[in-house]
Amino acid sequence: MFSAYRRRKWACAVGLGLMLIVAGSTAAAAVCWPFTFLLMQGQPVWCLQILAMLPLLLALHRSGSARQAFGMGALFATAWLCATFWWLYIAMHTIGGLPAPLSLFGLLGLAATLALYYAAAGLLYWQIAAQRATQPAWACLSFSALWTMAEMARGTWMTGFGWGAMAYAHADGPLSLWIPLVGAYGVGALAAWCAASLALLNKASWKHRAALICLLLAGMLCTPYQATSSTGSLSVTLLQGNIPQDEKFETGTGVPASLKWYAEHMYQHPVDLVVAPETAIPLLPQDLPDDYWAGLRAQVANGHSALLTGIPLGDYTQGYTNSVIFLRPESTQIWSYDKHHLVPFGEFIPPMFKWFTRMMHIPLGDFNRGAIGQPSFAWKGQRIAPNICYEDLFGEELGARFINPTLSPTVFANVSNLGWFGDSTAIDQHVQISRYRALEFQRPFIRATNTGATVIIDHQGRVTAALPRLTQGVLDGVVEGRAGTTAFAWWVARFGLWPLWIVSLGAVVAAWRSGVSRDVHRKHRRPY
Repeated sequence: MFSAYRRRKWACAVGLGLMLIVAGSTAAAAVCWPFTFLLMQGQPVWCLQILAMLPLLLALHRSGSARQAFGMGALFATAWLCATFWWLYIAMHTIGGLPAPLSLFGLLGLAATLALYYAAAGLLYWQIAAQRATQPAWACLSFSALWTMAEMARGTWMTGFGWGAMAYAHADGPLSLWIPLVGAYGVGALAAWCAASLALLNKASWKHRAALICLLLAGMLCTPYQATSSTGSLSVTLLQGNIPQDEKFETGTGVPASLKWYAEHMYQHPVDLVVAPETAIPLLPQDLPDDYWAGLRAQVANGHSALLTGIPLGDYTQGYTNSVIFLRPESTQIWSYDKHHLVPFGEFIPPMFKWFTRMMHIPLGDFNRGAIGQPSFAWKGQRIAPNICYEDLFGEELGARFINPTLSPTVFANVSNLGWFGDSTAIDQHVQISRYRALEFQRPFIRATNTGATVIIDHQGRVTAALPRLTQGVLDGVVEGRAGTTAFAWWVARFGLWPLWIVSLGAVVAAWRSGVSRDVHRKHRRPY
């Protein structure tokens, strides 16, 4: 009997673990559908994201101990994050040359470390909802607040890596109505509240159920508010060189190919602005062929199109920056933007990890950090705000540009190089991130990338033009600049994420206190 009981117990534990792994993987797929069947590849699936959280909530309600609750949160989040940024394996092993076992360990280690935020959230939720016998309304509010704090911690602490946050599943769908009001983390809080409300629907009051229905119906029936107005149009040409990443910085192959291809396409387009990707020019200005740098500046100064292109800047004495330069006609002046939010291991080396980068073929692995909120580039009645690589992941940092409405951007321009990640979901996920920023600030986003996705996104988050990925190509289009300040842009520019932290902490404290008076009755009540 004892043996049979233990077998049943282990079978239940294994089944529960597999369920949470499947649920976490489903949550990753909901943020950006990775398959070519059932749905359109690369699109968010908002309802699937909410449903994917239900197994986690049901498991937390039935946990028998704090350790179980912590473990369930950790397992779900680890599976979710591994399925979200599995393509880091390509960068580490295929491109970087790191041994496969060490690459897998690095991927799993990163996901498991970041999962600790959600494990802690699951533990605290279990304490509030089950141990303290909190009413369903307060339990749902506490889960929403705890999940939001876990997302913000992952996205901001220790440089932050909030890639694939649950909110990105809601770039479309009813909760997208709230994006320009509360931003990604606020929408993530609403999604978590919806999931918790569904998990406790049979115990919820009629007012709670009505609130859930009204929230979803409002998003389906109401028109999003418009806080911005047009500042005119800007014709653009976006370049996609498709230089193989394993050759990009090789002096005998990728470097001359990149210099040649981009030089041929930077001056042939009668448009207002030409944009080339991150490190489209893969050499420092002083290391370029003698006539290349001078010819580049002269071509733009004597032409009709401004040029925005990625290039490393600096020297051995002052250090290096991953930068964008802006050149405009009738001027020899060079404006530059230096990347602020650097990629760990790719652009800066954390203490005690020099050995790690020595094992990978990463050129210029330690950059200087640019200032936050650098000025936009003025051209043709627009203020163009560049950002590099995954900087568009950090809406609170882009929001720093909106403190002064007269200087706030009218157009965002992202230059990136996702060649590190091959033909993976990283490309589609990055498009969803840019779409979200466009909705938060109601600004168009133009994206010029090395291998894709090179796209034009309007201020309503719609992709209006795109190049096929992993091809050399030129994308011509027109964007409409926008002026005005959304509610999210206003408060995040002044206070950062502190309002969400304060509201979330207040909600958790209130939920905890609401359970105190009921604590004496918990032995006579079944946990949720």
